[in-house]
Parts: sequence; C-alpha cells; structure tokens
Amino acid sequence: MNKEEERTRLPFFGIPTLATFLKKYRVRIIVMVFLGTVSSAIDSVFPLFNKHVINVNVAQKTLKGLGYVVLFYMLLLTFKVVIDYITTFLCSRLELWVNRDLRNASFNHLQTLSFSYFNQNNVGYIHARVMSDSGKIGELVSWYLMEFIWNFAYIAGVIVVMFITNWKLALLVVALIPVAVLIIILFEKKLTVLNRKVRELNSTITGDFNEGITGVRQIKTLAAEERMNREFRKDTEKMRKASIKTAHHSAMFSSLVTMMGSVALALVLWRGGYMTVDGVMLIGTLSVFMSYALGIMDPIQTIINDFAGLIQIQVNIERVHKLLTTESDVADSPEVIEKYGDTFEPKRENWEELDGEIEFKDVSFKYPDGDEMVLEHFNLKVPQGSSVAIVGETGAGKSTLVNLVCRFFEPTYGQVLIDGRDARERSQLWLHSHIGYVLQTPHLFTGTIRENLCYGKPDATDEEIWRALELVSADGIVKRMEKGLDSDVGEGGGMLSTGERQLISFARAILADPRILVLDEATSSVDTVTERTIQNAIGTVTKGRTSFVIAHRLSTITDSDVILAVRDGKIVEKGTHRELMDAKGYYYTLVMQQYDYLSEGVLEQ
Repeated sequence: MNKEEERTRLPFFGIPTLATFLKKYRVRIIVMVFLGTVSSAIDSVFPLFNKHVINVNVAQKTLKGLGYVVLFYMLLLTFKVVIDYITTFLCSRLELWVNRDLRNASFNHLQTLSFSYFNQNNVGYIHARVMSDSGKIGELVSWYLMEFIWNFAYIAGVIVVMFITNWKLALLVVALIPVAVLIIILFEKKLTVLNRKVRELNSTITGDFNEGITGVRQIKTLAAEERMNREFRKDTEKMRKASIKTAHHSAMFSSLVTMMGSVALALVLWRGGYMTVDGVMLIGTLSVFMSYALGIMDPIQTIINDFAGLIQIQVNIERVHKLLTTESDVADSPEVIEKYGDTFEPKRENWEELDGEIEFKDVSFKYPDGDEMVLEHFNLKVPQGSSVAIVGETGAGKSTLVNLVCRFFEPTYGQVLIDGRDARERSQLWLHSHIGYVLQTPHLFTGTIRENLCYGKPDATDEEIWRALELVSADGIVKRMEKGLDSDVGEGGGMLSTGERQLISFARAILADPRILVLDEATSSVDTVTERTIQNAIGTVTKGRTSFVIAHRLSTITDSDVILAVRDGKIVEKGTHRELMDAKGYYYTLVMQQYDYLSEGVLEQ
C-alpha cells in the first residue's frame, strides 16, 4: 500500500466519516437492531415447540394442551412476521436515505472543487464514487448490518438453548464450528479472487462492446470488423472459462457447507440416538438438536460472507471519504464566506458591482500537478472595457491566463486584482456570476433551448432571448426547429451540430450580460460567413466589457487592445497587432504561416 492510500485508510469501516451520515438515523438503527435481535431469538426457540409436542402429545398419545401450543405458536409467528416486515421496511428506507445523503454530499462537494481535481480524475472514476460506492455503503449500513445481527443473534441463541437442553450434545455440535469456519474462510478467499477476475473481464467486455458501437464508423471505414470480432470473441472466451472456474469452486464450497451440516446431524443422531435409547434424553429433545445441527451452518457462512463483504466495502468507504475530504485548491476564506456567502447560500445583498478592470501583479504560476512555472513575475493591467487576445500553437498553454482571471486556479505567487482588489477578497460565485464563457467545444445541458439559454439568466424574457440569438445569428437555427425555443437539444446537445451548439452557447453567454467575456476559440466550429457575423456581434457586445479572446484564426483579433503570444506554456510577446508585426518575432511567424496556408487554399480552389 502506498503512502497516499495509507493516509486515506479509515479505522473501523469509515468511522467517523460514515457516522456523520448515520447520526440522524441512530434511533431507527437502534430500533432495527433491537427488532432484528428479537426476531432471531424467536427463530432460535421455534424448535422447542416441536420438542414439547413430541415429548408430551406424541409420546403420551394425547391432544391435551395441543390447541394452546398451536395458538401460541401462531401468535409468535405472527409477531415475528410483523417484526420482520417493520425491519425490512426500515432497512430499505435507511439504504435509500444514506444513498441520497452520500450522493447529495458528494455532488455538492464536487461543485466546490477546482479544475485541478477534474484534471487529475477522470469522469468514470468520479461517477463511480458518487453512484457505485455510495450505493455499496447504503447497502452496508442496512442489509449487511441486519444480516450480521440476525445471524449472530441466532447462533448465540441456538448455542444457549443447546447448552441449557443438553450440554454434552451441545459441545459435540459446537466443536464442528471452528472446522466449518476454517473451510468457509479458505474458500471465501479463493472465491473473492475468482469473482474479482470475472468482474474485471466483464468490464473489459463492456468496454469492447461500447467501443464497437461508438467507433462503428471508424471500424467500417478501416474494414476492421474481423479484427474487432476476433478480439471480442477472445475476451468472451476468457470470461466463459473464468466463470466456469468460479462456478466450480462455488459449487464445491456450497457442497462442503452442506456436508458440514450433514456431519453435525450425523453426530447428533449417533450420540443422541444412544442417549435416547438409554433414556437419558427424550426423542423430542433429539429433534431439537437435529434442527439446530442442520440450521447452524448457514448462518455461520452468511456471517463470514458478510464480514468479507464489509472488508471489500471498506474500499468504497475510503474512496467516498477521500472525495468528501478533498480540499479544493481554490477556496474562499472564512471571512469571505461570512460576508459574501458560499456557492449554495450566497449573500447577494453584500455583492458589489464589478467594473471589469483586471491586473496581474507579479504573478507566477504552476499547475498543482506540474513542476515547472508556466508564468513567472508576469505583470499586465487590463483597463475596463479592454480586449485581450491570446494566441499560440495548439497545446501552448493559452488558457492559463483565462483560468487565473476566472479564478479556476490561484496564482502560486503574486496577485490577480479585480477592480483593484485581490480576487481572493471576494467570493468565487460573485466573480463567476459576472463572467460569460464560450468554450471551443460547448456543452449544452439536457433540456430545451430556452432552458439552456436561461442558465445564464433565469428570469430572461422571450424578447431578451431572441435579441441574444439574433446577435449571434442563432435565431434562424431556432426558428427552423419544430418547437422553437421549447425544442429539445438532446443529451449534451447531441441533436444539434457542433456549430449550432456553439452559437447557442454564445447566445447564452451574451444573455447573462457579463462584465467579463471569455471566448475560447468560440468561432472555430462555424462557417466563414457566420464567423464574420459573430465577429461583428463581438464588436458590439464587448463594448464596455473586458474581454479575453483565445484565437485560432489570427485575422479575427487584429483590433484587440493587447495581444499575448504564448509559446511552450509561457508568454513570449506582448503588444498590439501592429507592434508585434513590426517586431517580426513569434507572433509575426504565426500570422505569416496562417496567411501562407490560407493563400495556398485559395490558389488550390
């Protein structure tokens, strides 16, 4: 185990982290435990009715008192059914409550984490923490808990009754328990390994199946059907062999447990038979021991299985605990939260207006998962309403400055000032509510166009929505759709093209009327005509706003107040378009390369 895992391991199955979520349900849990214990006690005394009937009614050939015995038995059975119903109901509700609380807490906490967390953890990992691990924990605190209590209480009750009834015969049965426990533990370890292998192969097959569907176009164009089919068959054959091996061991395991119960029964019949013939023990008492000998092995197996399950679920608890205790690299101070509120309970009445003046003051920065400084002693003052363009090759680090302005990351050293004050002196939500961000690959939420646009401004009127759409030439897209603004965009906007999603995303940003506008290659997925329309719109909507434009097409940023040229993660040039062209440095090279490329394209046409 590495040091990171050691730090996240928790004693006693996640206490106190898990206890935080169970505290408000402690009364229900106590009731569940009590009712489960009572139910087990009733189960352990049921064979005594057989003993009474055989020893009294059958042996003496009389029906005297049999009616009362049957009536009491039925009353006790009814009482147990009611208890089991209540216990099952409480277990089901507890599982759902804990699932809900853990998932809500995990999802809410994820909203407070910085970009670096999502850079270092993929979506599948995070999804598993929120959904799968939380579900396992809910199952643990309800069904695993009750199974363990019921079986433990039943075994304890049976052993007590047996020793009270006949301690010599009880010792004979109890002596087999350590042997049964050893066999169960040995097989449990082997079956755990085999089941883990089957789950891994199942995940591989699921991945192959998913790849075969999502990559169907590439498979067909590469004529790779035969290869994909061969690899899929290979994995399913591995799954078949592993499953057969697991089934073989599982069958052997079940047979051995059954055999241990039969051995216990045989010993009871052997020794108890002699005692019954000698008159030391009545036949009804022998029947009680026969029931206990057959029934005691299954609860022992269940307890060991549950304990093994608890150990496995410990991993789930540790992972959820790690998520919930992960501290964000970007967090508001207690003083800021006290004044401005947090992400979920903002104190908007204390929020100041944002003008949009931004200053980088001796800023040095390296990413949390990086070792090299991306910015060193960087200074730049961006007056209110100014436009800053950031250019460079793909992967050069153009988004770094924007991430700092938006406070997605904190400077390693130095300050980012917003309207003359350190950005850390006011809340993240205050800043983010004044920023409009259009991504190169835009994301639309599942729902209608209207709902997506109103994420930026929930109280927007239809008139405001159409004005924003017209400004970015997206009104035609909406008008062509059957339901207009109420048309569904599909999951992630899948019912729209990339260019259409980008226009809707742009309209959403403009509708929010932000004081700071960030365009991350926002026109890269639209045609040339629409791009010119958007550029004209940008000239209109950026007036009075501070804007940052990450540009792919350099012809679109020649009028920017400041152009920053980024190379290998560092800013190598700064100035206006004319100044940088006259300097004939890196920016000049980028412009000429793009000009030559476009010229060649025009000549070829």
